[in-house]
Amino acid sequence: MTSYTLTVPVTFQKDGQEQTAYRRVGAVFENTKTADGEVFLSIKLDFPVAVTELVAFQSKPKDGEDGDH
Repeated sequence: MTSYTLTVPVTFQKDGQEQTAYRRVGAVFENTKTADGEVFLSIKLDFPVAVTELVAFQSKPKDGEDGDH
């Protein structure tokens, strides 16, 4: 099962330059229905989020894991 880190992009000014940081707000899990093999996504939020844009990045493997969760 593939998982992604769900983030919110935050734009700010630093040293006169516009930069974007990504704050974690949850996780996205890619699942497969066993009956027909259809893939679907399950989203788990860390806390209630009131934003207009969410960005998901594929999770990085933890020590001792191969990357597929």
